[in-house]
Amino acid sequence: MLYLYISLGGALGALGRFLLSTWIYNKSQHIFPYGTFIVNILGCFLLGFFYIITLDKSLISPQVRMMVSVGFLGAFTTFSTFSLETLNIIKEHNYNVALLNIGLSVLLGLLAVWLGAVLANFFSQIKERGDKVGENYREGS
Repeated sequence: MLYLYISLGGALGALGRFLLSTWIYNKSQHIFPYGTFIVNILGCFLLGFFYIITLDKSLISPQVRMMVSVGFLGAFTTFSTFSLETLNIIKEHNYNVALLNIGLSVLLGLLAVWLGAVLANFFSQIKERGDKVGENYREGS
């Protein structure tokens, strides 16, 4: 059953990547591969957020966790397309654009995972405080 969950997530992630990156490419019409770049950075942010939010294993089943992280986000992001696009930019002798793509993708990808994790931790702390306030309110009634 796990394979079915991962496959479903993968199909949805690949479709989401195709639709979003195609829409971005059509809007940008630029040598820099904005579609893949934005999809990958967004995927990094979402994975960082999702990972922290689902650390409490009781919140979500292992199957759904794998469906989202391995299936959806694994198919949504793409290292192979990033590599091919960068190679094509190099072949066109646009070395500065290629280096910019490599540098920004790696640095902003790491930053996005970190920001996703920080935001998830922030929301978790708010929820914990809210739960404590609710418990105190019920005890005082």
